[in-house]
Amino acid sequence: MASGVAPWVQNAVGGSPVGHTLTLEKVADERVLGRSGFSLTSAAFSHGKELDPSFTAIEEDAVAPPLEWTAPPPGAQELVLVAEDADKGHVHWTVWGLAPQKGKLMEGETPPRTGKNAQGNSEWLLPDPPLGEEHRYVFQLFAIDLPLTLMPGATHEELVRNLDGHVTAAAVLTARFEGHEVEELDVDDLDDVD
Repeated sequence: MASGVAPWVQNAVGGSPVGHTLTLEKVADERVLGRSGFSLTSAAFSHGKELDPSFTAIEEDAVAPPLEWTAPPPGAQELVLVAEDADKGHVHWTVWGLAPQKGKLMEGETPPRTGKNAQGNSEWLLPDPPLGEEHRYVFQLFAIDLPLTLMPGATHEELVRNLDGHVTAAAVLTARFEGHEVEELDVDDLDDVD
């Protein structure tokens, strides 16, 4: 079940075993986690709680959830966001070009620069776990000591290479979501509209 994932990463995600090595463990260490009070929150869910279906493949016009963060420690040049499925390892979103200050992304807002997700496009990859299976989606925010020169559409691997050795602070926010059946709309249930 648990791979060789570091205990500090497991604790940051929510305590239960993490099935894959997250970006956090690849580019950061325990000393930078929450450094100087750096934190990531969402008005849509609390750490470890359920992600609303409006941010998942269950809803037709779903969008990325809103996120908000505190100011990073002094010296940060840019903020980078990576969202991954802790249970399957899929990359759901890579975002960079965020100003190194207190800030937020509104619900469905288009970020400054995005890279490829697990499906090869540059959008928020809607969580869609199998029916009855719960997955954890880990939003990882990194403060880095240099501005990234990556082109939009860069791969997760390229992003990780550029982050390695440059993370000065990190913050983590985890959401859970269980696969649901998509309810079909029954025409007989609709009232006739004249």
